[in-house]
Amino acid sequence: MASRTSSLKFFSLLFASFAIVQMAMAGDPDIISDFLLPANGTVHANFFTYTGFRVLVGGGPPTTFKVLKATLAEFPALDGQSVSYAILEFPSGTTNPPHTHPRSAELLFLVDGTLEVGFIDTKNNLFTQTLQSGDLFVFPKGLVHFQYNADAQNPALAISAFGSANAGTVSLPNTLFTTGIDNNVLAISFKTDVATIQKLKAGLAAKS
Repeated sequence: MASRTSSLKFFSLLFASFAIVQMAMAGDPDIISDFLLPANGTVHANFFTYTGFRVLVGGGPPTTFKVLKATLAEFPALDGQSVSYAILEFPSGTTNPPHTHPRSAELLFLVDGTLEVGFIDTKNNLFTQTLQSGDLFVFPKGLVHFQYNADAQNPALAISAFGSANAGTVSLPNTLFTTGIDNNVLAISFKTDVATIQKLKAGLAAKS
């Protein structure tokens, strides 16, 4: 009986360990077919084609920071393919504020201009770099990161690839100051006063 109990404990531990490893490795779920059919079940070449980036061809320089996405939401053919794309347009002096992607790392390729980029790891170490056109930079999965075009005259253009069809984006400014978190909680957390928190919330609300 003791031997059977020990065996059960061993296999339970083994199963739990396997499950933890699988969770740690998990990204998008694997599929067992070539691709996932759309809701209507009809597939043709147009289903695998996304034209949302055509607006970039021949377009003028951006006037505000802008992100064009090709994720599961915009491009349903990506469902089950564990990949997505984003085009980031930075006018001079603009930033992509600190944010995270909870379901994927981000591999950024700087097509044109320069960018100040950085991320913070779980030990609060800050890693920063000044990117030149042609450079690649990886932002590890789930870590807070940012991009900033410090050039006062020239725009920047970057392409980001993700290992998930739905990497998700959690913007720190929006999450903290536009979701209704109590002013006292934020004031205590940031070691400031409620009036300052209210000014921050008002400023973000005015820009939204």
